[in-house]
Amino acid sequence: MEHITLLLAIVVVTALVFDFTNGFHDTANAMATTISTGAMKPKTAVAMSAVLNLIGAFLSVEVAKTISGGIVNEDGIRTEVIFAALVGAILWNLLTWLLGLPSSSSHALFGGLIGAAVMSAGWSSINGGTVVTKVLLPAIAAPLVAGLAAMLATRLTYRINRNVTDPNQLKSTAKGYRAGQIASAGLVSLAHGTNDAQKTMGIITLALVTGGVLAPGSNPPMWVIVSAGVAIALGTYLGGWRIIRTMGKGLTDLQPPQGFAAQTSAATVILASSHLGFSLSTTQSCSGAVMGSGLGRKGGVVRWSTATRMFVAWGLTLPAAGLIGAGAEFLTKQGPWGIAVTAVILVGGSFAIWLASRRQPVDHTNVNETDGDEPQGVVTTAIAAVQPPPVGGPASDVMTTIPAPASAPDDPARPPAKV
Repeated sequence: MEHITLLLAIVVVTALVFDFTNGFHDTANAMATTISTGAMKPKTAVAMSAVLNLIGAFLSVEVAKTISGGIVNEDGIRTEVIFAALVGAILWNLLTWLLGLPSSSSHALFGGLIGAAVMSAGWSSINGGTVVTKVLLPAIAAPLVAGLAAMLATRLTYRINRNVTDPNQLKSTAKGYRAGQIASAGLVSLAHGTNDAQKTMGIITLALVTGGVLAPGSNPPMWVIVSAGVAIALGTYLGGWRIIRTMGKGLTDLQPPQGFAAQTSAATVILASSHLGFSLSTTQSCSGAVMGSGLGRKGGVVRWSTATRMFVAWGLTLPAAGLIGAGAEFLTKQGPWGIAVTAVILVGGSFAIWLASRRQPVDHTNVNETDGDEPQGVVTTAIAAVQPPPVGGPASDVMTTIPAPASAPDDPARPPAKV
């Protein structure tokens, strides 16, 4: 019993560490557009997001119940499985943070849990129907729905203001949209706390059930809710600046009306799914909304090379975290020494990733800087390369740009060569 109590304590602490990484990994979901458009200063934005994350953690437990009693069968699942699952989720979260890719912390957790459970008890330990209906389908639908809603909202916003030409009125309108951005960013933060903090609550509750502390089907205890909310809020305040840079500047160039449309659309999708018990990815919802807002503005672009890297990370998250979780579970099955080795790998791997991140640090002072990669977007560049010359004069007026041979003397009286 003493060993189980010690192991449970290790699992709870590891779960809160994952919740912390979830916070700084997903800060971009709420605040990237607000920071990139200048609506709020970076440190102020993450502080506000942290407070609202904490409040949001107390609003619902439906997602927590989906995780603690829905994805895996509680019977036969050992506490070590939860530890292995968290190792997979944490290491994948940190790796994608290092690369600046807004992958899903939710899917990292689900992948680690599924991989560890399969390694421990086989495929029969997984509730396939729940995985499909409450994980995979929302993963596909959420970015599409949020993106479409943001695109339509952006177009509507610009259409409403298309006749505004007075400079003072334009300035006042822009100020109003920045205020709206702050409000919608707060709504996303609240939704993030409601949805993502519950995932850690569900994992800790599942660990307590497997350890015999709680009965199957129990709701998270209050201390679990409080600790999960505090952990994600602290991580959010730390700020995942690398991913904020990618979402705020790497996907598209946002103006305040676009930021307002994107955040409002994402918040609506996330809050609706949370109360239905759908554990969707807030990252995918917000990323889809940002891309939709980029497509919704006339002349706006989406940097598809960045988006493609992001899509690849989304597709790899479940299987990659699952493989790491399965490997960690293989070690923990060997006994106490295996658990110790797994813990050393977790700490060592996390430290190595942190050291790698110090080579090119990103923080609140340079979060809005870009590296110049694909400034206009691949699609925009390709279109510009094949556009016909502007209409405005007869074809005979078009002059060649080929310089005269070097040996020919300059003659001002000589007419330019025709194309």
